[in-house]
Amino acid sequence: MGKIRVKSFGDETVEQEEQKKAKKRQEAKKVGKAPGLKGGERINVVGPTEEELEAMAVTPEPSAAEEPKEEKKAKKQQKKTKSKSTRSKKYKEVKTQVDRSKTYRLSDALELLPKVKLSKMDETVELHLNTIDKGISGNVTLPHGTGKKTRVAIADDKLIADVEKGVIAFDVLVAAPQMMPKLAKVARVLGPKGLMPNPKNGTVSQNPEEVVKKFEGGQMSYKTESKFPIIHLTVGKLSFGDKKLTENISTVVKSVNPSKIKNATLKSTMSPGIKIDILSL
Repeated sequence: MGKIRVKSFGDETVEQEEQKKAKKRQEAKKVGKAPGLKGGERINVVGPTEEELEAMAVTPEPSAAEEPKEEKKAKKQQKKTKSKSTRSKKYKEVKTQVDRSKTYRLSDALELLPKVKLSKMDETVELHLNTIDKGISGNVTLPHGTGKKTRVAIADDKLIADVEKGVIAFDVLVAAPQMMPKLAKVARVLGPKGLMPNPKNGTVSQNPEEVVKKFEGGQMSYKTESKFPIIHLTVGKLSFGDKKLTENISTVVKSVNPSKIKNATLKSTMSPGIKIDILSL
């Protein structure tokens, strides 16, 4: 036979006391001892309730991959809008004097140009030509120059060393054919700036000193942009007056060839562009 447990009177009291002790042990696990307290001194560990935890819960923002395409597109558009520079009030005022739908005779455009300039300085006059195709280039000597002294340099070892250091103190670089292999190591610097000597624009010559005299005397090179059929030229200063500017502009247009020009725009450094009729030259 198995063991027979005999329950005597008074056991209920002992059992109740055991239950109380067990309950106290469980409660003791829920309290922590704080540093600096004496033995027997305890504090209850207090934590947030379930309701507080729910209130504290923050819904995580969706990652870039989870964002809806519409929101991504809206954010990009907003950045583009912010990055766009806004024109000044004065620019907007003078712009109203130029009829964007009209093509002006050169004489009328030159008469209007001083009225729409924005600064007090003697602004440079620029001619921008849209051509029928890329790859158009050449040299031209303006009868009255550009109003700016052209810094012309001849390539040598010292100049190449300066370019490698980031020093570029010239507007036109002329080189003898034997210097071209040495210039190759700075082509990445000079090429994007349009300063690399090239036989097509006359800056590579066996007599570089003679080429320097031509450029200092008013000769200038032009060519279309590498990716777009556009030529940008400086044709003088506003202080030149209508007669000198007309002669400079006519010389440029004849050099490029009117049949290769789609349209032309005349402007000063900070003015709005004025469309001109090259057939009126």
